[in-house]
Amino acid sequence: MILLDALIMWAHLVAASIWVGGSMFIGIVLAPLLKTISDSVEGRLAIMIRVGRKFNRIAIPSLLILIASGIYNSVNLFAKPSLFLSTNYGLVLVVKIILVIILIVTFAVHVRLIRSETERRIESGQLSSELLQKLRSKIIMLGRITVVVSVAILFTAALLHSGI
Repeated sequence: MILLDALIMWAHLVAASIWVGGSMFIGIVLAPLLKTISDSVEGRLAIMIRVGRKFNRIAIPSLLILIASGIYNSVNLFAKPSLFLSTNYGLVLVVKIILVIILIVTFAVHVRLIRSETERRIESGQLSSELLQKLRSKIIMLGRITVVVSVAILFTAALLHSGI
């Protein structure tokens, strides 16, 4: 059982590294770099959407692994629901669960916003400058929320690990 717990924690940490590290790389490194690659908003959005689609191939499975392994790691607390609100560990876990729900909703909205149809319209120049700017602003805002919430989730994980 100790080996299984260690493997599940390892999978949880690897998945968190992929999710958070990839999200931060896209937001902190790639997004600013795009200004040097393309002068047009359409070009930058098209590149960012393609990178996002590639990243999602490993990000979505990572998120699913995070959720599944997080549930496994907390199964003892789920067996005694009264501990959720009567212990510090339970309270921090409740906060973490709320943050995970916010993350999932934000990510779902982000993915829905940049559907394949939207990508085609961007690449073919069918969106007005005003719509492109609105889309760009929404994508940036959702990306920032995703990163901030992901980092907050990591903090709650550290609190849980510390035995708070």
